[in-house]
Amino acid sequence: LGPNGAGKTTTISMLCGLLRRDGGEVFVAGRPVDIGATDAKASIGYVPQDLAIYPDLTARENLRFFGRLQRLGGRELDRRVDEILAMTDLADRAKDRVDSFSGGMKRRLNIGIGLLHRPALLVLDEPTVGVDPQSRNAILSSVADLGREGMAVLYTTHYMEEAERLCDRIGIIDEGRIKAEGTRRELVALVGQKDRVDLVASGAVGPATAALGALDFVEEATSGDGRIEIVVDQARNHLPRILETAADSGAIVKSVEVVEPDLEAVFLHLTGKALRD
Repeated sequence: LGPNGAGKTTTISMLCGLLRRDGGEVFVAGRPVDIGATDAKASIGYVPQDLAIYPDLTARENLRFFGRLQRLGGRELDRRVDEILAMTDLADRAKDRVDSFSGGMKRRLNIGIGLLHRPALLVLDEPTVGVDPQSRNAILSSVADLGREGMAVLYTTHYMEEAERLCDRIGIIDEGRIKAEGTRRELVALVGQKDRVDLVASGAVGPATAALGALDFVEEATSGDGRIEIVVDQARNHLPRILETAADSGAIVKSVEVVEPDLEAVFLHLTGKALRD
């Protein structure tokens, strides 16, 4: 994750051996990656932010061309092209020129090219930029499926919800440096935010608020306009006790919502709120 100009594309260009780095080492599948490391690069499937497809070729022709660059051939290439067309839901458009495709279809084909040679690592640079919601959801679902199947995926984005939906571990980058890295919960803990439980209630709201505030795991409880707001860590573990206490105090709970801290708060805390070009 990172704002515009943070260094996401530059970083993955170095990781893929496309840009010479100033220092450090990169290994993929146990092999060092550098500009001239052809064998190591063969373990990487890179899907750039800018579309890397030929608009005057058909979907099948694009896949066959890039497959041959990855040293695929014969029946193996034909079989793999068919698999990718099915995976990207483009089988019925295989013979159509790419310049007739929508933005989402072009993005899916772009990702399929990166998967042709079954890479050990798939690198996706903001793959949902400029696509409609349906295509975006299809791309995210495909990436999630690849992760569940055991493929290592490095995914760059500035959309918080994409990182939360897809990533086991998240790194936040700004000004060319990793500001923080960890699981979602680990990152949220950096800013010390807790969960919030919102109750819509009637009846003895005041006494219920006081009783909830007295619970040892509740940091704060406030109420007003028929609502009770509770600040608590890992709220879902305490919901039964919260609802029981409210009911015992004479409140009638009509609805309950757990609002968990999100990555946006962490992101703004680490990168600031100033607008970026």
